[in-house]
Amino acid sequence: MAFLNIERDGGILTVTMNQPETRNALTGNTAVSEFVQLCDEVRKDTRIKVLILTGAGPIFSSGGNVKDMQRFFDDALTPELIREEYRNGIQRIPNALYQLDVPVICAVNGPAIGAGLDLTCMCDIRIASENATFAESFVRVGIVPGDGGAWLLPRAVGMAKASEMAFTGEAIDAQEALAWGLVSRVVTADELLPTAKALAQKIAANPGAVMRMTKRLLREGQNSSLSSLLELSAGYQAIAHKTADHREAVMAFVEKRKPDFA
Repeated sequence: MAFLNIERDGGILTVTMNQPETRNALTGNTAVSEFVQLCDEVRKDTRIKVLILTGAGPIFSSGGNVKDMQRFFDDALTPELIREEYRNGIQRIPNALYQLDVPVICAVNGPAIGAGLDLTCMCDIRIASENATFAESFVRVGIVPGDGGAWLLPRAVGMAKASEMAFTGEAIDAQEALAWGLVSRVVTADELLPTAKALAQKIAANPGAVMRMTKRLLREGQNSSLSSLLELSAGYQAIAHKTADHREAVMAFVEKRKPDFA
């Protein structure tokens, strides 16, 4: 059975992790290859404007499959081999999902644990169900965040809060996540997907090409100097000014009507 269930509504993709029997674990299955393939297809399809990511069942994602980790006890699996397994395995998800130009809304339906929490941090906007909890729990099973969590989580909640979560491994609830800035809103379980889809519709109403460039600027701005970002912004703006959607937006403003984007 496929790990990801994908539904398309115009320019909006709703992607559901669909292995509740494994608590939507990200290892020991085809999750990595499916995420990479999904991101590759979305990148190529300029008609896609927004992606919603959620989980089936009561859990968003338990992260790594802890039972599967018993195989690392085998002496034949040397540290060098394990290192390469991470590089060629779960680390391909942040390389694909975090770098995706299309805006990604994460609808966190339940506990997001370990790599499951880090997966939410690869998205642009996080909306939580009241049932959601969040834990950077690697230390509790004697390992470190191997999927980029030490880079992703501080950018979501700041270094002090990220350190508290990583050093204790304790979970925080949805309201704490809201207070810490990890999520932008908390809604009931029944409201979660409708809220995410309503937000996606607002985003999808805007020009897709400009949206992708805007997200790229936000991503680059996290690691660039202001002068470097200004240079990139000037180049992107030169492209944006020549798009049909920009012309349509300006003319609609001048003519006092609603724009009709391509």
